[in-house]
Amino acid sequence: MWLDAAREGDRDALDRVLQTLYQELHAMARRQLSGQQGHTLDATALVHEAYLRLIGRSSVKFDNRAHFFAYAASAMRSVVVDYARQRMAQKRGGDLHRVAELPEDLEGGVRLDEETLGLDVALTRLAAVDPRLAQVVELRYFTGLSELEIAALLKRSERSIRRDWQKARLFLLASLQEP
Repeated sequence: MWLDAAREGDRDALDRVLQTLYQELHAMARRQLSGQQGHTLDATALVHEAYLRLIGRSSVKFDNRAHFFAYAASAMRSVVVDYARQRMAQKRGGDLHRVAELPEDLEGGVRLDEETLGLDVALTRLAAVDPRLAQVVELRYFTGLSELEIAALLKRSERSIRRDWQKARLFLLASLQEP
């Protein structure tokens, strides 16, 4: 009901939808930022900034829960990348160093450094080639969802999500290694 009203442009309904999902987003952000001591970007700041980006678009409409989380993953990616850019600019005068690593196991969460900037460039390239693979990476890497959770969200098999993740990793690793 709220989602339908939000789809029709009801800002109050959209706020209720976002409030309902806030706790899930916060848990995702906390999980993804674990181990990032000494940074000013914490889970609450990440969720709040992503929320502002979500509601800042007047034309935002969510068809379903999967669409919301895809949008949230994209907003969280944008916040993390902007933070990493700002941090690198302050640290090294804005230098961007390419790295050749995208971990299989994401237990350590998102890194807030030049790796994230290189990944963002590679992920943008991947989205141009295969948006579905890019969506799996955003959901897995930037929100910390498991393959099983992504499969349920996208109504696909866990096996197909695992294949997509592997294909995406290969593409991203090759892209990150390019000179």
